[in-house]
Amino acid sequence: MQFLVHYSLHFIFPGLIAFIFFKKNWVKVYLILLFTMLIDLDHLLANPIFQPNRCSIGYHPLHSYYAIIVYFLLLFYPKQTVKIIALGLLLHIFTDLLDCLWTFSNCHECFVNAKIHNFFRFLNF
Repeated sequence: MQFLVHYSLHFIFPGLIAFIFFKKNWVKVYLILLFTMLIDLDHLLANPIFQPNRCSIGYHPLHSYYAIIVYFLLLFYPKQTVKIIALGLLLHIFTDLLDCLWTFSNCHECFVNAKIHNFFRFLNF
């Protein structure tokens, strides 16, 4: 079920957003939102590249807290295309965060060992 929700949020939800909010150019917007999936290329820098139960938030460079702040700030950039890219990146991060939380609900050790654990501690969770 987690797999289905994760990939639905990565591929179907952006299509719905594009269709609902950008009716005139929804195909173009949807393709831009899909293009933002390239953020996952940073997974190739990890060793090992794939590790089950690893949370990408705070672990991979394009999933870092600094990068997330930049994505948020890009929402306020004047060009609409840049805003759409920022939206796609933030949707991606949100999806990955939900995936992390789902994983953590089944694996406390995964949470304690995740880099995002310190962020949650900072927030007093």
